Amino acid sequence: MKFDIVVVGSGIAGLSFALKTAKLGYKVAIVTKKERSDTNTNHAQGGIASVTSGADDFDSHVKDTLVAGDGLCDENAVREIVKSGPQQIKELIEDGVEFTSLADGSLSLGREGGHSQRRILHVKDYTGRAIEEALLKCIAENKNISVFEHHFAIDLITRAKAGQTLIEQQSNDIVGLYVYDTKNSVVKTFKTPVVMLATGGTGCVYLYTTNPTIATGDGIAMAYRAGAEVANLEFIQFHPTALYSQTGERFLISEAVRGEGAILRNIKGEAFMSRYDSRKDLAPRDIVARAIDSEMKRLGSPHVWLDITHKSADELKTRFPQIYEHCLKNGIDISKDYMPVVPAAHYMCGGVKTALDASTTIKGLYACGEVSCTGLHGANRLASNSLLEAVVLANNATQAVDEYLKNTKFAECDVPLWRDGDVRNPDERVVLQHNMGELQRTMWDYVGIVRTTKRLERALNRLENLHREIDEYYWNFKIEPALIELRNEVQVAILIIRSALARHESRGLHYTLDFPEKLPVAHNTILKRESF
Repeated sequence: MKFDIVVVGSGIAGLSFALKTAKLGYKVAIVTKKERSDTNTNHAQGGIASVTSGADDFDSHVKDTLVAGDGLCDENAVREIVKSGPQQIKELIEDGVEFTSLADGSLSLGREGGHSQRRILHVKDYTGRAIEEALLKCIAENKNISVFEHHFAIDLITRAKAGQTLIEQQSNDIVGLYVYDTKNSVVKTFKTPVVMLATGGTGCVYLYTTNPTIATGDGIAMAYRAGAEVANLEFIQFHPTALYSQTGERFLISEAVRGEGAILRNIKGEAFMSRYDSRKDLAPRDIVARAIDSEMKRLGSPHVWLDITHKSADELKTRFPQIYEHCLKNGIDISKDYMPVVPAAHYMCGGVKTALDASTTIKGLYACGEVSCTGLHGANRLASNSLLEAVVLANNATQAVDEYLKNTKFAECDVPLWRDGDVRNPDERVVLQHNMGELQRTMWDYVGIVRTTKRLERALNRLENLHREIDEYYWNFKIEPALIELRNEVQVAILIIRSALARHESRGLHYTLDFPEKLPVAHNTILKRESF
């Protein structure tokens, strides 16, 4: 199967890029492992941050981002992405996204933790879903785009992996992708000079996460195995307010709720954020998550409370219809009752290292959205900057890929078909479930909000043993989605731990009791596979 471009993932990053490159006439395939709408984007409640008000300005948005990033942001990247925001908002509106407006017709702008101004464009509390639906409608109308649902990307094919002898001047560029058709249980070979990774995050390596089940770190794992650089994977953002339930489900309570005046209270009902930060409940997420963790440990409570009972039911139904209804189904009327909340793994601030055109250290390989690390988020993502980054980088990547395809003379390369070899069908799926449970529990217990070197070393030892077991299983049994995901998750988990062990300081989302101070000079943590 031959395409000019293959996009892996169907969230805002992948869809935006696919749509723009298809409009240039390229033949584009979108590969998504479940339904096309099963994405992190579809679960995004809060909104997209951009300067669209006369009361706001670029310098203020840049400053807020840099402060949240705790000294590790790339300021040039921050400025370019922030300044490109308004144009991309305009294009989203042209694509059919109807952001919530006020009675006078102006955009309704929310405020979230870390923002000094109201600048969050939203569609009530289901912004991601509205963007996803609008872009999917545009995708369906474009004849240059083929969507492959229930197709799971396994591994990238580089020229070296294809068995080509490289001379000194040649690059080990992308020539294809192996993809598992889950409906027909067959591996397909996609031949392409360009792969865009838009696979989302890594939340499912943790026991408790706000992410959907598709967030298994596939893009980071594939890129690392192919030899691309990955950066700053130690910075895992734990969302401070996920709805607590004894079943383990963690429904996200948007930061916009605190933006509208909600107050965090400990199990005794005391407002506590003033003891941790002068910004109180609107402090950045890393500070709020650690404060909640501290209060829970101090009082031995399973959760804290989030109180927005000063708002009327009508106001809450209008502004937060999804949250209101979900809580009501769980016996909580948020206009009268406090919400029990806990932190949960939410967002990967590191990822595949890219330039501002989404290019990676492998020619023909691009990454966009949560899977990438552009330098925007630094050590802690400012709320609602993620959707902004996705659309800006998708636009930049469109121009870069157009130039790459037009100006590169590609040497012919025979891409080998997938071979299963003499292997058996999996006969002990319970092993996969057990290994997944061990992985997620280890990451939650040892690589969470507060870390120590001893805990990290214990986690690394356990997961390296698990990795060897899963690798043996991978090579000795026919593949299936659960095995591919587990293989990727254990790879990413080990990379997260190695990155955390390499950072001998506490900065942003990485807080360790062994190195509580911040180093005077900020540095990035870069990992690259050295042997193949």
